[in-house]
Amino acid sequence: MNPSLEDFLVAKMTLINKSKIRESVKKLDPEGSISSVAEEVEVELEKKIEEMLTIGIKRAKANQRKTLLARDL
Repeated sequence: MNPSLEDFLVAKMTLINKSKIRESVKKLDPEGSISSVAEEVEVELEKKIEEMLTIGIKRAKANQRKTLLARDL
């Protein structure tokens, strides 16, 4: 039985961490308009990355490659 994507993300949030998100938001928002980042942002970013990787993996396989390239994303 395959775990759902959400279960996977809740159990393994390893690609994205909240401190790096905050750091990026500060760099991208030099005016400081955004003062905090909700936890749901971390979860949604993980979902988007998972979706991008899944699409990239399918594309690499379709092109008979074992290497995932940037252009696959």
